[in-house]
Amino acid sequence: KNKLLTHQERLIIETGIRNGSSKKAIADTLGKEKSTIGKEIKLHRINSYKCKLPLECSNYAKCKHGRFCSTSCPDYIPFSCSRRDRSPGACNGCSKFSSCRFDKFFYKPDLTHKEYCSSLINTRIGINVTVNEIKQLGSILLPLLKQGQSIYQILASHPELSYSEKTLYTYIEDGVFKNVGIDISVFDLRRKVSRKIPKKKAITYKKREDRRFLKGRLYSDYKALMLEHPDFNVVQMDTVYNDVSNGPFIQTFKFIKYGFMFAILHDKKDAQNMLEGVNLLESIITPELFNTKVQVLLTDRGSEFTAADAMEIREDNARRTSVYYCDPLQSCQKGSLENNHIGLCYICPSGTNLHKLGLLDQEDLNTVISHINSSPKEKLNGKSPIEYLEFLNPVLMKKFYDFGMTKIDKDKVTLKPYLLLK
Repeated sequence: KNKLLTHQERLIIETGIRNGSSKKAIADTLGKEKSTIGKEIKLHRINSYKCKLPLECSNYAKCKHGRFCSTSCPDYIPFSCSRRDRSPGACNGCSKFSSCRFDKFFYKPDLTHKEYCSSLINTRIGINVTVNEIKQLGSILLPLLKQGQSIYQILASHPELSYSEKTLYTYIEDGVFKNVGIDISVFDLRRKVSRKIPKKKAITYKKREDRRFLKGRLYSDYKALMLEHPDFNVVQMDTVYNDVSNGPFIQTFKFIKYGFMFAILHDKKDAQNMLEGVNLLESIITPELFNTKVQVLLTDRGSEFTAADAMEIREDNARRTSVYYCDPLQSCQKGSLENNHIGLCYICPSGTNLHKLGLLDQEDLNTVISHINSSPKEKLNGKSPIEYLEFLNPVLMKKFYDFGMTKIDKDKVTLKPYLLLK
């Protein structure tokens, strides 16, 4: 009831004024006091049309004196509008708006709330103390700090100083005393070096991330591309790992058209390794197939996928694919690949040491991926991704067979960790 008005509440006030509601009716709708609504409208209404007459006279239309208005005129009657001057207090929605020649006041909720937010911020800018008070405070602090006393000791011996220890530290660190000519700096503080940098200041030292690789490659750009070219072949890409420090790291690729997943094992998770993974995939399926079957690479914004230009362009400057990035924290935008990771976790459970589990090289990973791709899928009408790809594109499937993948008999498909036991 006693909280400040929100933007939504100001919109309701404007609607009430437009409908000719009384201040009390608006206040009852919002659960506020009538005086609150009255003050809000009176303080924030804007005089958007100035009366062109010298005085607002009710008899201006029947004036017999050539409209030389003066308060001494015998026919002068001050104009009064119950809607404008009493309730609701503004001219929004008035039926006489076009014919009225007097001052018109409007209540604009968007502008009012913007001004309110600005004033709220401004009240928190700067320090709540005058220059003379800072000089007086500095004259007390300076000699005592030079004697080696701490802020706490000074405040303990000077109870007349109505400041907290934290406030005085902030004044000194922000150079408030130096601004008025008093030579007090952080080097006068006994524990200056050991004091932790405040969060608001520490963030200013944070290295800015280079996000130029995202330009023209946002998820909205991807959606626009697919709207224009719905037949483009999309491959979703990601990285899977259980130990971010020691790995191993599994770079996964999902050929959406075929429901087929491929994976490459890495010892490191960085942009160079992920680029090498893309290059390896191209060498496995040949550049000709890569051009037509990996027309779009959709991945997340992980730091390991920042080499977008190198993934898109070959060394001979020929384009081989287009890279796009999902929105932050929106893994659902490449949900098809995320669902395949569930099957991967059946064999390589989260939190386990994959090296100790038996995942030591690419051959072991080929075995894992072969079992996953040999599992029947409901979306493929009971066919496995390997069978589906083999039927639709036997040439592409042969490339993966040549790399070491195999088709597993459905009764022998194993999705348990013991698959990697040797």
